[in-house]
Amino acid sequence: MPTTPLLPEPARRLAAWCAVVLLVTGVVAVGVWLCMVFKTAVTPALLALLGTALLGPLHRRLIRLGVNRSLAAALTCLAVVAVVGGAAYVVVSALVETGDQIVASLKQAGQDLAEHFGAAGTSLQDLASNAKGLLAKFGGTAASGVITGLSVVGEVLAAAVLALLLMFFFLRDSDRAAGALRSFAPRATGDTVEAMARRAYRAVEGYMRGTTFIAVIDAVCITVGLLVLRVPGAVGLGALVFVGAYIPYLGAFISGAVAVLVALADRGWVIGLWTLGVVLAVQVLEGHVLQPAIQSRTVQMHPAAVLLALTAGAGVAGILGMLLAVPLTAAVSGILSELRNRYEAGPQPTPTRPDQP
Repeated sequence: MPTTPLLPEPARRLAAWCAVVLLVTGVVAVGVWLCMVFKTAVTPALLALLGTALLGPLHRRLIRLGVNRSLAAALTCLAVVAVVGGAAYVVVSALVETGDQIVASLKQAGQDLAEHFGAAGTSLQDLASNAKGLLAKFGGTAASGVITGLSVVGEVLAAAVLALLLMFFFLRDSDRAAGALRSFAPRATGDTVEAMARRAYRAVEGYMRGTTFIAVIDAVCITVGLLVLRVPGAVGLGALVFVGAYIPYLGAFISGAVAVLVALADRGWVIGLWTLGVVLAVQVLEGHVLQPAIQSRTVQMHPAAVLLALTAGAGVAGILGMLLAVPLTAAVSGILSELRNRYEAGPQPTPTRPDQP
């Protein structure tokens, strides 16, 4: 005699989906917790992966020219040290030389706005007055003493050296990555795991290359515009635009707002409006020309997903989380796209080895 199920079919399907969602959420939560516990090892590894994705084409080009894999990886790492070190020197020097001027301009802008808008301008003035303290607190590098400051510097240097060494090994042994994935995955799912990994890596590679190219164009265009308008601290503001470009939407908004406020305080309303026009023109160029042409082929993420990823990354790891959130989201998006394509294509026949009938 057939038994009647306690729950109807729709209720059982809903319960099954709820169980799957809870299981996935639990796995993700445990993964994030483990990453936070072992962040001293996870952070350099993630930075090394991003560096590998960005400079992988250079390494492959050296190999095609006949350079040994180890030597090509070493030359690529040296290029990283030279480029990143030079860029960091230029950015830090520009910000240090013009930082006081930028902060003074922000204070002046706050005073001007306070005369017209009251509390809003006062808040801006307070923000400018405490800019260094706010940045230190937001970045998590506030030191209570010299020893703490030295320990922070030591941790940053150690993480940078570890990331550089890991990037060398990732580049040198990149040809063995597929074999390593297949060795860890069950035999029946080896092709799927390799395809998902390749899709995720291509997404991160496209995002890093596209973002860096767009950041350079934005910084150059805005710096040239500020120099033409004779806005003080133009080079430092351009460096701020370059760094902020790695935080989508939010970074461009903050750096552009700072440039407009500095121009408004030092050169008046006319130059401030011209600066606003330059910033908006560059943002329109980025949103309607550069991003569709550069990133649409490799990274396709809705702006809402990017903003949610930035919010989650900031909540987990501050500025570093915001920098890593979007590349990781791009990787997850690539994996889901690969799974969806394979699901729509249906089950694939398992290849047989030559010794099998």
